[in-house]
Amino acid sequence: MVYWHIPRWLKPVYPQVVWDERQSGSQVVHLTFDDGPTPFVTQSVLEMLECYRAKATFFCLGRNVERYPEIAREIQLRGHALGNHTYSHLKGWKVTDQEYYHDIEIADHLMQSGLFRPPYGQIRRRQARELSRHYKVVLWEVMSHDYERRISWERSLKSVLRYTEPGSILVFHDSVKAWPKLEWMLPRVLEHFSAKGYSFHRIEAP
Repeated sequence: MVYWHIPRWLKPVYPQVVWDERQSGSQVVHLTFDDGPTPFVTQSVLEMLECYRAKATFFCLGRNVERYPEIAREIQLRGHALGNHTYSHLKGWKVTDQEYYHDIEIADHLMQSGLFRPPYGQIRRRQARELSRHYKVVLWEVMSHDYERRISWERSLKSVLRYTEPGSILVFHDSVKAWPKLEWMLPRVLEHFSAKGYSFHRIEAP
């Protein structure tokens, strides 16, 4: 089954996690990008965002920041937020807590961000409780499935437009795998919500 929108019953299960950022009367959408920075792809995304004066949040892998520090700096210089996505894309359900925290700590030395997103959205409740002492732990409300080649571009776009509401956090991926669909879909998302009077804000660290 493909989930485009997080089921409402799941949110209370992880009360320490941020799923959306709603503000009364605010027409704001929060675009987020996982797994970068990636040469060409991340820079192309930055150019698209610039065209709409949109700010976003990039949840980066520590190993990619280590490899491409100049792109990570460019993200911040353009006014976007940088978030920790672990060093090596670990699944919180598949490793010990100690391994997980250590991997996050390595990434933290490279990024020094107060934002964290678990890869795959997989995190144990005790891990979420512990990490929320040091980070704003951010998941999402709407998933683009831009990395899924078996899902058509049109279906991905239609679903994102359907489920996004004021305050929604959307997930895209600035990766080589996602790029063909992302290149087509992101400008259409930006155009659609801009025409409706929305603005695009980054997620602020605590």
